[in-house]
Amino acid sequence: MAAIPQEIAKPFIRKDGTAGPMTRARQRRTIRIYAVMCVLGILPFLMHASASSQAAGLGLWFPGAGFLAVGGWAMLLTPVTLALFALAVFTWFGAGMVIAPIIVWLGSALMAGSMAGDSIVGAAPWLVVAFTGGALGWAYNESEKRKRANLAKLDDRTRYLPAAIKEVIERAAPTPVPGERELSPEDLAAARYAFDRALQPVGQLNGFDKVDQFQTSALRYQINFIGYALGLLQCHYTPSFHGYLSQAQRNIIETYLQRQIWGYWVYESAWGHLNLTNPDPANWDNIMLTGWLGLHIGMYMSASGDRRYAEQGSLTFRMNRNRAFHHDIHSLERSVMQNFQNSQFCLYPCEPNWIYPICNHYGMTSLVLYDRLFGASHSTFVMNRWLDNLDREFTDDSGSLIGLRSGLTGLPFPFPAGEAGFADFTNCFAPDRAWRMWAIAHHDLQYIMKKDADGASSLSLSGAGFDFGNYRSGFVGAYATIMNGAREFGDDEVADAAQRALDRDCGRTDANGILRYARGSNLSNLMAFRARIHRRDDFRSAVTQGPPASVFKGPLLTGASYPDVLVAKAFSHGNDLDLVLYPGAAPGPQTIRIERLTPDARYTIENSQREPFVADRDGAASITVDLDGRTPLHIIPQA
Repeated sequence: MAAIPQEIAKPFIRKDGTAGPMTRARQRRTIRIYAVMCVLGILPFLMHASASSQAAGLGLWFPGAGFLAVGGWAMLLTPVTLALFALAVFTWFGAGMVIAPIIVWLGSALMAGSMAGDSIVGAAPWLVVAFTGGALGWAYNESEKRKRANLAKLDDRTRYLPAAIKEVIERAAPTPVPGERELSPEDLAAARYAFDRALQPVGQLNGFDKVDQFQTSALRYQINFIGYALGLLQCHYTPSFHGYLSQAQRNIIETYLQRQIWGYWVYESAWGHLNLTNPDPANWDNIMLTGWLGLHIGMYMSASGDRRYAEQGSLTFRMNRNRAFHHDIHSLERSVMQNFQNSQFCLYPCEPNWIYPICNHYGMTSLVLYDRLFGASHSTFVMNRWLDNLDREFTDDSGSLIGLRSGLTGLPFPFPAGEAGFADFTNCFAPDRAWRMWAIAHHDLQYIMKKDADGASSLSLSGAGFDFGNYRSGFVGAYATIMNGAREFGDDEVADAAQRALDRDCGRTDANGILRYARGSNLSNLMAFRARIHRRDDFRSAVTQGPPASVFKGPLLTGASYPDVLVAKAFSHGNDLDLVLYPGAAPGPQTIRIERLTPDARYTIENSQREPFVADRDGAASITVDLDGRTPLHIIPQA
């Protein structure tokens, strides 16, 4: 690859303080609002107002503080209120319910005022002030500790990064040549896990985890990850196979349009935006739909050449019998673009208020892909501002992206993030940054690289792990994420180590020809399948290039029975069709259908004893082939 510019050997360092201008503005606003609440809260005490007013006022200092002024058993309501407030913040985080913390805080203040007698507990105001001061002092001290730790990490990175970047570039595996690879039997067994879910009738969700529809276990993420995996498979292994592969992708797109998948936005729009009239899921915010689904559909369109989702109304989100929101790939990406333009952070929220940089990477990648497919320039128009705001508003003192920031308060919130999860997306639109990210990830991953009993390197994470697909313990998703990033950058050492960890620690099962990990959620298993078939620059090339032009002109495998016929390779150089097929069960004859042949032309199958065949007047032919293990078929025009 081309030489990496020297400037990327340094982590990003902000030049104007520890937070960007919009973050500082929101934080100042938050501080001013809280300061006003404290002033208003203490005034009734200073003015010797009624006990009711004093108790309610003190309740503005922190949730439940007013109960300290009431005294007696009511003081027990202070820790209860704090617990309820923590739950309300979690609800705000998990489902965008902005009103929940407000209701608990102000509601507890009003309740304390209504419970007050003729006077308040004399020490209550001083206790409230002391508690508040102590809590704020503790928070400031923790913030400074994190800052010092991050600055120390930045110093360390500044020392090792130039050599680390050089190392990951030099050791990277070469980018595969189009048309020269195929799925292994293990890859096909893993692919069947995805096909079994995607080839169900539209709306059926057998094998999916159904926990909640607001956070990471939601059905929409499981559906999208099937799409990403199958889109990658079609682009790089079987671009000349449509048949049940394309049908599977259309099935899950159509399933996504059902209200059980996207209906979460009806509620989040109401309690997060106070919008009771227009819950259009592809309008304001909601990049977890527009960005994620836009990338999913774009990958399918790019790999297959199918443009049906560019037709007006082809993506219709039906709310009920009388109301629907009509969209297509154009309106989805227009929404992404407009939200980027209109957001003061440029990056915009998933749930109302909460801005996740990772979701915005999905959105930017979807724009890049859309621009290539339709000759647009959305991503180019917004890219510089987007990257600048990513650096200024969503990067910590170590140079790493933060996981989550509140758009309302400007405060960061703890959410897992790391270079390994961002790097492959960044490779699609800012490869210089991406290689820097992967160099950091490779360096940081060395502490979990261990030698197994056979002397081979394997990853070894401590603790019980956490699976974001079902909120249980487990490492399938973590290892799959690491492996996926490593493959994108040709880091086979790390990727192979992650694959060994999956097979060793995550309950690998191979039953009925299907490979899965019993200790992982459906989401994590789909991530593991995608990572298994991923190779150097696969994601970047799927987004920025797509399959070679020859596959959209040459013969096409359109008919094959699933799971009787498993397609490991399907590639056309223009007038031929190079296939590798496996039987899904017992060996034997199977009928396949080939289209886009030259009408009435004769074709032969190299290295086969089968007689030549003739395409019909529509350029199609159904032929019977004997499948026995790996069965290569090279179909060429007869001279």
